Amino acid sequence: MKSEEIKLIIREGEGLTVEFKEKYTSKIDRDIVALANSRGGFILLGVSDDGKITGEKLTNQMKAEICSLARNCDPHISITKISQTGDVVAIEVPEGPEKPYSCSSGYFRRLDGMTQKMTQKEVRGIFRETTDRLFESLPCRDIRPGNISIGKIRNFLKETGTSFRISKTNFEPFLSSVGVCKSGVVNNAGALMFADNIDLIIPHCEIVLCAFKGMNKNVIYDRKDVRDDLLTQINEAMAFLKKHLNVRSEIRELTRRDIYEIPLDALREALVNAIVHRDYSMRGTSIFVGVFDDRVEVENPGGLPSGLSPLDFGKISVRRNLLIADLFHRMGKVERIGSGIKRMRDLMLAAGLKEPCFEMTSFFRAVFYRNPEYALKHAEGLSKEKTSEKTVEKTVEKTVEKILAFIQQDPQITQAQLQAKSGLTRRGIEWNLKKLKKSALIYRVGPDKGGHWEIVK
Repeated sequence: MKSEEIKLIIREGEGLTVEFKEKYTSKIDRDIVALANSRGGFILLGVSDDGKITGEKLTNQMKAEICSLARNCDPHISITKISQTGDVVAIEVPEGPEKPYSCSSGYFRRLDGMTQKMTQKEVRGIFRETTDRLFESLPCRDIRPGNISIGKIRNFLKETGTSFRISKTNFEPFLSSVGVCKSGVVNNAGALMFADNIDLIIPHCEIVLCAFKGMNKNVIYDRKDVRDDLLTQINEAMAFLKKHLNVRSEIRELTRRDIYEIPLDALREALVNAIVHRDYSMRGTSIFVGVFDDRVEVENPGGLPSGLSPLDFGKISVRRNLLIADLFHRMGKVERIGSGIKRMRDLMLAAGLKEPCFEMTSFFRAVFYRNPEYALKHAEGLSKEKTSEKTVEKTVEKTVEKILAFIQQDPQITQAQLQAKSGLTRRGIEWNLKKLKKSALIYRVGPDKGGHWEIVK
């Protein structure tokens, strides 16, 4: 491998197709098996987990031992590319055509940059997957590297926190380093993430966002169809949900916080889950997000992934799209241990809401119930206007209490100081002080400069 390729892979960090090892050990056969069971990739010896080069030297004996370990796997794995580049030893492991593979320690797989031992159910799942190659890893016939958007790659790198500068001359090695391009051929995962115009290539790659009046789909009052890359789909969906969910403001320790009626983190988790687990081979389908008076639904084509039964749901992680999951993990949008379902449940319970419901057929649906206190229609029959009015009144009441507390602590406090402490605007402070004086709760003694406030007991 070239030095530039090594540097790029190290900069991108560990992932589905990359493993770092500071030193060579015989346990490397676990990583060889894990990569062969996934999408293939590289093992870099002489690199620490945080990407620092510690150095390792390739000897003939080491090379022979690595090849021997690979041959002793079941079925045997052929490794032909082992090279020394600077202080790093690079081992290229091909994706195995006869999955699943095992070594003396058992069966292993790659998940979020880690080599993990597989359960029997996960092994059976790989057997099923090998009979039907996954859509994400198939070559995308209608795209070439020239149809890739540099801007979308930059957006991805920004999300990952990588300082690597992408350009027209180095973006193809980058695509190869994250597993979406091989020998100049971009796969479907690469197209879904980085295509300049995905609508022309995979037209069913879309997310449909709808807001309904009532609790059924009879009346739509807002709709948006997003046919774009997967990161844009998530961002657009979150913006749509923020637009149509109620929000209240609370002031805690002088800082104002906007609190949505359904935790945004729970909804974001559901959206990521829908994108990572969607069956993209089901043409004529789309991800659906619906906002109803009493709930929010997130639905994606594809039921439970192969190897996962309803009894295992929420306990183990079996991902339908490993490459897409790895890309979202790099952006920090997927938890390492696959704890998304538990996280959604915990976030809803912490907010005092019902647990989300999950429905599994040929589609997967997550349902989040809205808080009746802040929903568009109350159980008591309150109108939307009255609900909003009640929320505003509570916010104003808390703001007034804060201002009175500040004045009590320091009667000579100025409007500028009140503004800084409360987080309100200048006009907000003026309006609240005027309201307090009009209500005869406070009055001013002396001039604006040098005077002080008195609170009416």
